[in-house]
Amino acid sequence: MIEYKVLPGGIQLVTEKLPEFQSACIGIWIGAGSVCEGPEISGISHYIEHMFFKGTTTRSAKQLAEDTDNLGAMANAFTGKEATCYHIKALTEVFPQAVDILLDQLCNSVFDSKEMGRERWVIMEEMSMVQDTPDDFIMDVLTSKVFAGTPLESTIIGTKKSLRGIKRENILEYIDTYYKKDNIVVAAAGNFDQKVLEEQLMDKLSVFGDKSPEKADYTAPEGRRFACKTRDISQSHIALAVPTINLASEDYYAQAIVNDVLGGSMSSRLFQNIREQRGLAYTVFSSPMSYCKTGCFFIYAGLSLGKEKEAISAIGEELYKMADEGISEELIEIVKQRLKSGYIFSNESINSRMLRIGKNRLLMGRNYTEAEIMAEIDSITPQQVNDFAKRIGNIKDYSGVCVSKNKVDMRKLMG
Repeated sequence: MIEYKVLPGGIQLVTEKLPEFQSACIGIWIGAGSVCEGPEISGISHYIEHMFFKGTTTRSAKQLAEDTDNLGAMANAFTGKEATCYHIKALTEVFPQAVDILLDQLCNSVFDSKEMGRERWVIMEEMSMVQDTPDDFIMDVLTSKVFAGTPLESTIIGTKKSLRGIKRENILEYIDTYYKKDNIVVAAAGNFDQKVLEEQLMDKLSVFGDKSPEKADYTAPEGRRFACKTRDISQSHIALAVPTINLASEDYYAQAIVNDVLGGSMSSRLFQNIREQRGLAYTVFSSPMSYCKTGCFFIYAGLSLGKEKEAISAIGEELYKMADEGISEELIEIVKQRLKSGYIFSNESINSRMLRIGKNRLLMGRNYTEAEIMAEIDSITPQQVNDFAKRIGNIKDYSGVCVSKNKVDMRKLMG
């Protein structure tokens, strides 16, 4: 069972007790990501994530790592567009000690100036790595076009210029603004002592204030936008996207079904056509990106140089064919079974369970039981699926970007 409560003092806690496991995983979710940043502090959410591992009032950075390793625990964190999550997993018998380490990082980090300087260079190396990885870099280019003019257009990692300008006082002010009890969700899954966990959270997280700023409302802008970034690489990478739905949409699983059929697996139409039949790409797939307020549906392909026009034409044909002919009821039922199987498989991991319950509670304000998920998938009608296929079925609605050795005119190629 998934249980949600607000603890005395205002801490939001969502748990899933799994006594058959011998371990537990906890994540502290903050409703702060790149959408909360202005240009001057772009990347600060990600910078803070790094700095929480760089020493507290009671532990040095090395001691944090050693204490975690000595428990046999696994700790990590990630920053997204709308949230940051700090998490740790440990055996049940040492889980309280692991929670203590995580809370020490969140509540007692010192943000030492020397550590900040060192970590600034580490993040700049991370930026260079993204720049040197075209299939990562292209997603930043794509979102900057599809969501132009909205908070989603900014990169999570920021820029070298913005990173150089972020000072200790900026970090403290940002934490004081967004790390608030109404903007924090603690999620725990596995085998753990609920009472002990609650006492730890109430003791430590009381340092955070009560009220965070109201989030801005935004949707993807109308119109198409295009870009090409040149790099000294041996492939052309293209990404196309059209605005679609948010996380709470009633068409969420209709989109998932369309995605599976179009480009979500090795048997998908894009994979079979673009890679297997035409040999144009090693990697080709589609995927939805859904956020609280809006979302998009994107298609990616890594191609041989000079094959951009042929690949875009083939993608357009598959989109049109799916929209025009529709997806059969038989195939829709098969894909529903695949979606349900994927959900059940993910439930075999307590990390996945923690991530799901934490994200849903923070970004959607609710949690879904397994029965609700299955019923929602089953309730999707062929009409919903084929309406969504039509919605994304015209390549002339898509924005497009390219990363290539050659200068590629995406506007011209996409018509």
